[in-house]
Amino acid sequence: MSAGRTRITRGDRHPHALDGSMTVELVILTPVIVLFVLVALAFGRFEVAREQVVGAAQAAAQAASVVASAGQAQPAALAAALPVVADQARSCTHLSVLADTSHFVPGGYVRITVSCQIDLSDLLVPGFPGVASVQAVVSAPIDPFRSVQ
Repeated sequence: MSAGRTRITRGDRHPHALDGSMTVELVILTPVIVLFVLVALAFGRFEVAREQVVGAAQAAAQAASVVASAGQAQPAALAAALPVVADQARSCTHLSVLADTSHFVPGGYVRITVSCQIDLSDLLVPGFPGVASVQAVVSAPIDPFRSVQ
């Protein structure tokens, strides 16, 4: 019998073979995870701005459809749209509200276009634009039994 022999198992051959693998994984995965979080933030900011623009366009169309004259539709639409987007300053940076009153007659409609720019430059996502635009168009009917000035 051989009393002085030791048996070498597979794990004992290279006990330090996996040293540094966690470091490599961390170096490779950290930028990917950070990029994923930044892209999620960018899409979230875009979606919040889109919802605000649609809400502002609906509020502006309702306000513009109940004023007495076509000349009052633009100021009423702007006054109704501003509070909707004012509570989220990071979403919409440049707000534009346009009222189309070419069909402002009893039984006609008023069309409101609301657009804004979204600032994405602070996120520093490679391949993303610094500014994105979102727009919504909403029409509201004018009561056919009312007088229009």
